[in-house]
Amino acid sequence: MQRIPEPEELMDDAEQAYAYARADFSEANSLFVALLEEAAGGTLDGRLLDLGCGPADIPLDLLHRHPRLAVDALDGAPAMLALAREHLATAGERFLHRMQLLCEHLPCEALRSGHYQFVASNSLLHHLADPAVMWQTVARCAAPGAQVLVMDLARPASEIAVDALVETYAMDAPEVLRRDFRNSLFAAYTPDEVEGQLMAAGLGGLQVDRVSDRHLAISGVLD
Repeated sequence: MQRIPEPEELMDDAEQAYAYARADFSEANSLFVALLEEAAGGTLDGRLLDLGCGPADIPLDLLHRHPRLAVDALDGAPAMLALAREHLATAGERFLHRMQLLCEHLPCEALRSGHYQFVASNSLLHHLADPAVMWQTVARCAAPGAQVLVMDLARPASEIAVDALVETYAMDAPEVLRRDFRNSLFAAYTPDEVEGQLMAAGLGGLQVDRVSDRHLAISGVLD
């Protein structure tokens, strides 16, 4: 099935951001955290860059679980960052000095080169008009030996398969989320397409795996 880019790159409609923040993404978020912790040997120690943090559910969970971790969390949508700031404030003062929220687009020159022991991203890749900016950022910002984990949707083989996934995972969701999920499945990349992106970016050492019926994960250690 041919890829259809999303109508808009950013989730910056207030209703859309609010519906997204209220939705239950715990299954996918837990899978992402488990994959990252497994790749890191169980403990995250150092500085993590989260690309496309949304309402910051995942980075806040990581801060709770790993007391020696600090996070720079980036998103290009002001509406999402507003929700992330609310969540960070609610989490308590002990986290304020460990997370920095950045409202920036990729590529982001403000990010320090070679600075991060972990570079992570969940569900950003399919939003990008040019996926190369993701891999350029990963390559530039990761420190030597950094652990990389990028998880995203994988494009199904047919429109029938798209509809089946929407009915399975978003049957009771608000219409705005059903629409966005459907658009995202059409906009997602296949494993072969992602492998081509990695080769073009000089990141052929990263591995692409299917990790659920709708997700793929790109992971590995950078030299």
